[in-house]
Amino acid sequence: MRTDLHRHPISPLTGIRNLGILAHVDAGKTTVTERILYLTGATHKRGEVHDGTTVTDFDSQERDRGITIFAAAVSCVWDGHRINLIDTPGHVDFSDEVERSLRVLDGAIAVFDAVAGVEPQSEAVWRQADRHAVPRIAFVNKLDRAGANLDTAVASIRERLRTVPLVVQLPIGQEDGFTGVVDLLRMRSLVWGAGGDSFEQGPVPDDLLEEAQRRRRALEEAVAELHPMALEEFCARSTMTAQTLAAALRDVTRSGEGVVVLCGSAYRNRGIEPLLEAAVAYLPSPADVPAVRGTLGGTVQERAADATAPFAALVFKVHSTATGRLTCLRVYSGTIRKGDTVLDVGAQRTERIGRILRVQADRHAEVDRAVAGDIVAVIGPKAARAGATLCTPAAPLLFEPPAAADPVVSVAVEARRSLDSDRLASALARLVEEDPSLVVRTDPETGQRVLSGMGELHLEVAVEKIRRTQGLDVGVGRPQVAYRETVTRGVSGLVYRHVKQDGGAGQFAHVVLDVDAHRAGDAATGDNADGGDFVFRSTVTGGRVPQEYVRAVEAGCRDALAEGPLGGHPVTGLRVTLTDGATHSKDSSEMAFRTAGRLALREALRASAMALLEPVVEVTVTVPDEAVGGVLGDLAARRGRISSQAARAGTAVICATVPLAELFGYASRLRSRTQGRGTFTTRGAGYVLVTAAVSDGTLSR
Repeated sequence: MRTDLHRHPISPLTGIRNLGILAHVDAGKTTVTERILYLTGATHKRGEVHDGTTVTDFDSQERDRGITIFAAAVSCVWDGHRINLIDTPGHVDFSDEVERSLRVLDGAIAVFDAVAGVEPQSEAVWRQADRHAVPRIAFVNKLDRAGANLDTAVASIRERLRTVPLVVQLPIGQEDGFTGVVDLLRMRSLVWGAGGDSFEQGPVPDDLLEEAQRRRRALEEAVAELHPMALEEFCARSTMTAQTLAAALRDVTRSGEGVVVLCGSAYRNRGIEPLLEAAVAYLPSPADVPAVRGTLGGTVQERAADATAPFAALVFKVHSTATGRLTCLRVYSGTIRKGDTVLDVGAQRTERIGRILRVQADRHAEVDRAVAGDIVAVIGPKAARAGATLCTPAAPLLFEPPAAADPVVSVAVEARRSLDSDRLASALARLVEEDPSLVVRTDPETGQRVLSGMGELHLEVAVEKIRRTQGLDVGVGRPQVAYRETVTRGVSGLVYRHVKQDGGAGQFAHVVLDVDAHRAGDAATGDNADGGDFVFRSTVTGGRVPQEYVRAVEAGCRDALAEGPLGGHPVTGLRVTLTDGATHSKDSSEMAFRTAGRLALREALRASAMALLEPVVEVTVTVPDEAVGGVLGDLAARRGRISSQAARAGTAVICATVPLAELFGYASRLRSRTQGRGTFTTRGAGYVLVTAAVSDGTLSR
C-alpha cells in the first residue's frame, strides 16, 4: 500500500527509521517483525515461531523455547525509507536487552494481545521507553483470536499506561471472522484475502458506516485537545481534513502526548501494510530527534545527526560469532568507512574498523560505509564493550552508557572436569562481555565461581549457551537470590576515633555519626542521595572537618555498605549524618577519614537494629477455572499475597506478589497442577522485609 497522504521529499537522513518492537512475551512481536520483512521483500518466505523458521529468533535456544531471548537487528526498505528494526525480548529476565536497545532507538512499535490487553511486561517495557523518551505507536495484534476485543485492549492501554490512545482503525469482523479494517483518516475499508498477501480498498461497509463516523469524530476531538493547530481547524469547521489530522497525529506521537493505535492479525498477515505506513508517517527519523548529548572534559556538548560532522557512535551490543567478534553500534554523527581508526573514549584506546556490516539477524551484508542515523555491526574492535563510545580521535565525545540493572539471582558454576576450569573461566568472561547484566565473581569462602543474573531463566540460558557453544560439561548449584540488609532502628552520636602511628606520618581522624533508616520516596535532605537507597549529609559547622575530609568520610561509608552485619549482604535504605569531628594538623588525611568513615559505619550498623530484605516479584498466573483452588493454595504456601483475580474466557487470571526465592521450580509445579495448561509471567517489584524463615541454601551468599 502506498499512501499519498504522507508523501514528502526523502533525504538520506529523513528516510531512516530506527525502530524497536516492544511487547510482553507471546504478544506476537516476532511474528510482526517476520511479516514486515516478508512484506518489504527482505525475506521471501514467512517465518513462523512455532516452526523455528523466524529470521530474528535465530539462536538455537530461542527456537527450542519459542521465545525471543536476544535482541536482534534487521533492516528492510519500505516506500523509499530504510527501516532498521530491533526485535526485543518480552520476558522479564531479559529486560536489560530491551534497555540497551531503547538507548539507540528513535521510535518503537508496541504490540499488544487483543485478548489480554496490557500485560505485566508490556507495562514494564512501556515504562522503559518512557524513561528514554522514545515515541511509540501501538499495534493491537491477534484480533482473529477468540475473545479478542479492540476496545477492551485500548481501555487497558489508557488505564494502565496512563497515555491517550488515538485509535485510527475500526476492525471489520470479529474473532475468526476478522478480515480487515476501516481506515478512519481516509474513511475507507481495507480487506485482506485468505492468504493475507494482498488487500482491496473500498468504501466503508454500510453496517459500519455510522460507527466509523462516530469513531472518526471521537478521534478528531481527542486530537483537538492535544494539538493547537488542529483545535483551530476543528473549532472553525467542526471537522478536520485528513491532512490536518495526519500532521497532528505525527506531532502528538513525537511529543509523547498520545499514541496512535492500529490493529490487525500478524499471523494472518492482516494489518501490516497500514502499520508500516504509520511507522513511516508518525515515528521520527534521526533528523527529527534532538541532537545527542555527550561530555568532553566535564562539559556537556551536543552532536547533531550530520554525516559531515565528526564521527560518534554508541556500542549497544557485542556478539561473538563463528566469523569473529561483532560490535553493533548506532552512528549518531559523521561517517565511518572500512579501515578507519576510532577512539574508544572510555577505555582511551584506539580500534581499527576492519569491516562494516548491514545486519540481518544472523546474516550480514557488507557495506563500504555507515553514516549518521545508521545501525550497523563492525568487525575489528577487540575490546569495545556494550555502552562504549567510539569517536573520531581528533574530536572525542563520551556518551552516557545504558544503565545495567543489579542482578537478583546467583548460581555457583563449575567445570565437572578440572582440566576444563580455564576454558570455563574464558567462556564466562565472554558471556559477561556480551551481556553486561551478567556478573561473575569468586566466592571468597568457597572459592567457587558465582554467576549472577536477572532471573532463573536468564541464568539457565547463559549456562546452556556455555554448554552448547563451548562443549563444556558444567555443574550448576542451587539458585540463590540477592538479599539486602537495612536499618530499622539506627543510632545517634556514635563516636569513632581512628589513630594509627607506626613511624613517619601517622593517621588521625575523629568522626561522630548519626545513622537512621531512609526509604525511597523520603525527602532527600542531604548533600548526596543515591537513588533513595543511601543518603549522606554533613551538619558539621565551624570548619571542624574540612570539606575534602567530609567527602572522604562519605566515600568510606559507601565502602562499608558492601557488606552488612547480618550475613554480609549489601546494605540499603540508609541515612548517615556526620555531626561532628576533629582533625590533626599533621596526621589527618583523606585516607585517614575514609578509613574512619568505613569503620565507624560498620560499628554503627552492628549497634543498630537490622533487618533482612528479599526481592519480590509480581506474578500473573493464567489457569483453567477448575485449577484455581490448587494454584491459590500453592501461591499461599510460597508466601504469596494475592492482589487480584479475574475471569477471562474460561480461564482465571491471578495476580500475586511472591518472594523470588519461592519461585524456583514454579514452572514445573504449575504445569503439573494444570496438566500443562497454566502459564505465568513475572515482573520485578523491588525488595521487602523477610516475613518468614527461608531455607539456608537460599540465604547463603
